[in-house]
Amino acid sequence: MNDPVAAAAPRTVSHDLAVSEELERFMASGWAASPLPGDLRLSAADVTPARRARLSARFPGERLVVPAGELKVRTNDCDHRFRPHSAYAWLTGLTGEDQAGHVLVLEPDGPHGHEAVLYLRTRSPRTGQGFYRDRRYGEFWVGRRPDLAETERMTGLRCALLDGVDRLPPGRDAASDAELAAALSELRLVKDAWEVAQLQQAVDHTAAGFEDVVRALPRALAHPRGERWIEGVFGLRARAEGNGTGYETIAASGAHACVLHWIRNDGPLDARELLLLDAGVETDTLYTADITRTMPLSGRFSPVQRQVYELVLAAQEAGIAALRPGGRFRDFHRAAMTVIAEGLAEWGVLKTPDGDLHRRYTLCSSGHMLGLDVHDCAQARAEAYLDGLLEEGQVLTVEPGLYLQPDDETLPPELRGIGVRIEDDLVVTAGGARLMSGALPRTPDGIEEWMGALMEG
Repeated sequence: MNDPVAAAAPRTVSHDLAVSEELERFMASGWAASPLPGDLRLSAADVTPARRARLSARFPGERLVVPAGELKVRTNDCDHRFRPHSAYAWLTGLTGEDQAGHVLVLEPDGPHGHEAVLYLRTRSPRTGQGFYRDRRYGEFWVGRRPDLAETERMTGLRCALLDGVDRLPPGRDAASDAELAAALSELRLVKDAWEVAQLQQAVDHTAAGFEDVVRALPRALAHPRGERWIEGVFGLRARAEGNGTGYETIAASGAHACVLHWIRNDGPLDARELLLLDAGVETDTLYTADITRTMPLSGRFSPVQRQVYELVLAAQEAGIAALRPGGRFRDFHRAAMTVIAEGLAEWGVLKTPDGDLHRRYTLCSSGHMLGLDVHDCAQARAEAYLDGLLEEGQVLTVEPGLYLQPDDETLPPELRGIGVRIEDDLVVTAGGARLMSGALPRTPDGIEEWMGALMEG
């Protein structure tokens, strides 16, 4: 099966060697058939048709275009590792690095329905130079891609060559159409049972990664860039068990924990300080966990560290208690912040818990939807998400924090430079919410006991 796209001039670089006519003839012959082995059908193929049907019902009679996305250059002739757009993955079940440039099109099929057609770059043909010379798409450079028939078996979708998509009339493109992007986010707000299982798998692998980190703390403490050591330890678990990390790992020690997205991770570790670790494993199906634990690097909280930690824990408990179907999405944040504000007032940091001055020390919201993206469903309209009602099957994080900046003169000196966040993943159930990340301890006593057992082991 020839692929006009793959047969185009191969993408080579300045130091590649020229190919003689004799070598080109030799490379074009003598290749056996090599079909992909096994059943091939994706585990998501049983659930994606219903997803596409729900999208189809929202846009009757309109052509819908959902691209996987394109490769992006990292430096010179090296690309970033590719991850398909989440909406594309949700609708097709295809999640691999070989999806770059592919496009799902929902063609109007009568007044109410659509036919889904997947336009893709098939495997490299042996009739040109691309399969052994093309550094970006060549099979001998980046690995074998499925051909059209194999992809149809994987997905249940009709497949066509990528060049054919250019001949289609224009349609709504999820990459630029705000209404379509919003619909794709809103359709993903409630997770089906298959998705919840994928998220639980991500959470379980993440919990194992946190245990790896605690076991590695003695070596990390001895390294001049211990934060980077921790990042690497967690990254090993993420790549070994899944696609990698779902977002850049935050390994923030000491005052770095007061920086919400500290991903430089270039600092040393001090046994007298806390470590804030915010990390998540992304499964091969691209669902990610998002968990934070704040741990004493010595294995034991100091009195003032425990004081701050216990206030954040009480706020998280209040937030979790507010989760239930029919409750407003913002309710759990308000419940958590009420506890934080009252605690700051009791400490004398605030004159009164009223108002929003506590935000100087909390900075951000206390949670978000979770799924294929760490901040999932971000294009949803406010009335469906931020101002909407919780529903059974939604998965979200509850993650209040206190970020007491080292240069904040409104704080007593002993509190300055302490950052604490506690983040867990929960699925909304008929009776409230189920804690998916309960394998990791949350109480200060539980953390000390857990750390002690792992560091001695």
